[in-house]
Amino acid sequence: MSRIKEFNLPDLGEGLTEGEILAWLVKVGDEIELNQPIVEVETAKAAVEIPAKWGGVVTRIFHEAGTVVEVGKPIIAIDTQPGSSEEPPTPAPASAPASAPSPAADEAEAGLIGGPAPGGRTAVLVGYGPRTTSATRRPRIGTPVASTTATTPTPPPAAAEVRPAAPVGPAQETVAPIVRTGPVLAKPPVRKLARDLGVDLTTVNGTGPLGSVTRDDVHLAVSSPVREPAPTAASPATAVFDASREQRIPIKGVRKLTAENMVASAFTAPHVTEFLTVDVTRSMKALEKLRKRPEFEGARISPLLLVAKAVLLAVKRHPMVNSSWSGATGEIVVKDYVNLGIAAATERGLIVPNVKDAGRLTLRELAEALNELVRTAKSGKTPPADMSGGTLSITNVGVFGIDTGTPILPPGESAILAFGAIRPTPWVHKGKIRIREVTTLGLSFDHRIIDGELGSRFLRDIGAFLEDPEATLLSWT
Repeated sequence: MSRIKEFNLPDLGEGLTEGEILAWLVKVGDEIELNQPIVEVETAKAAVEIPAKWGGVVTRIFHEAGTVVEVGKPIIAIDTQPGSSEEPPTPAPASAPASAPSPAADEAEAGLIGGPAPGGRTAVLVGYGPRTTSATRRPRIGTPVASTTATTPTPPPAAAEVRPAAPVGPAQETVAPIVRTGPVLAKPPVRKLARDLGVDLTTVNGTGPLGSVTRDDVHLAVSSPVREPAPTAASPATAVFDASREQRIPIKGVRKLTAENMVASAFTAPHVTEFLTVDVTRSMKALEKLRKRPEFEGARISPLLLVAKAVLLAVKRHPMVNSSWSGATGEIVVKDYVNLGIAAATERGLIVPNVKDAGRLTLRELAEALNELVRTAKSGKTPPADMSGGTLSITNVGVFGIDTGTPILPPGESAILAFGAIRPTPWVHKGKIRIREVTTLGLSFDHRIIDGELGSRFLRDIGAFLEDPEATLLSWT
């Protein structure tokens, strides 16, 4: 039995087919233990640390950080018996080679690029492998060409010779550059020559047909001293619009899955969004009371806690909102549990982890669960299990100073609530204009399941709770 074992990228759940290696936590030669974290991998759902399947010494790392690897492909090799005197077995070649292989050739495994393949060939990709011919390159105009049949180099044509800069003598007159306002006439080779020599074509006097700039004109501009033009005649800098001023971000990992899910949701479920502006002054006062209670000592309490509680209580009054559409079975699946999703912005993109069975939690337990969920998401350590099975979601756009929005449903869910910023606002309160704490809610829902009446009643009940949470708790429970 071989003591060198290859560890393949495991299936990290939910049908994921690939993962990107973010960072190796070990290196070749390190001695590792069973279940020791060895690599951090980002899947389409989260970044996770993968533990070692065996203890031993790392003998090979197959992929560098930044590589996307398919599930089931080897990522690391481990010598499980590092103290054994027995040498690791060497695979026998498929056929005897015509000559003994070089030590460098032995380093590549059979079947890998650059390694031996059946029949004595070298495993290569199209366009790669050992060169059998010497490559030649077409010479640039104006550069010496080395002959392949003679040892004496062929001199370049006189017209293409690069003229050295002539020394400036006392009697030599300086030339003021010409500044053009229109396009410069010049052939592509001339433009390239000007770029290579650092010559601005707009300052060159063209002597070619129709005033076009020639190669000789460019060389003359290099060899002739140029006096600086007056400030009023300075040519404007030419703006460049090319790849040098662009940034390309690979679409992968969490961002790739989010994009696919949002497109699928937006064009599968018919979305409807309703808005409600709410006076939450009493909710803010209720939060201050909660913070002073001994059972909430040490707990981080935010307005999101009361919004989440409002959603959970409203679901009990309108259970149809917490459901999903099953086109495969032709059914609407109404759930008796609420896995409450909270949208979280992370460095790798937007994710929506959820609090499992949130409706069964006490207010203190709910506060702790929400805080832990957001903290884990921002650290990039959310496990895939926390991002599956969501039934209803909240997106808190208010933390970015946004009033509200029209959120897109997470796949498989029928409703999502946008919670906007809370602002001091002039508001009619008890017949008089007062400054009150006001926010705007936006509810998007799947119109195949939730019609306008149900969506409106659900949103109204959430608003009623936030307007007076203490009175609502007494009347609803």
